[in-house]
Amino acid sequence: MYKLNFYVPVKEKEAVKYALFNIGVGKFENYEHCSFEALGMGQFKPINNADPYIGTIGEVERVEEYKVEMICQDDLITLAIQTLKKAHPYEEVAYEVFKMEDF
Repeated sequence: MYKLNFYVPVKEKEAVKYALFNIGVGKFENYEHCSFEALGMGQFKPINNADPYIGTIGEVERVEEYKVEMICQDDLITLAIQTLKKAHPYEEVAYEVFKMEDF
């Protein structure tokens, strides 16, 4: 089992979550569409040849974003990352993958 965490702008959150839910991410035994969300402020500065969805080259941008956490079965993690990158509006998606231990 893995935990997939990512940051997504407020407006696009539901579409990205449901792209992942539709392939089986966020499912555990008798529950599906499971996630945790926390609202915060993201910051970045596009440089060089970036093609930002939000912001301007050379300027710091601050965006209200959600951190979304979901569990993911081992056999889905590669597809989950591919799906996240395809569904997410950002050119470079900020995400984390953690291997979870079963005790």
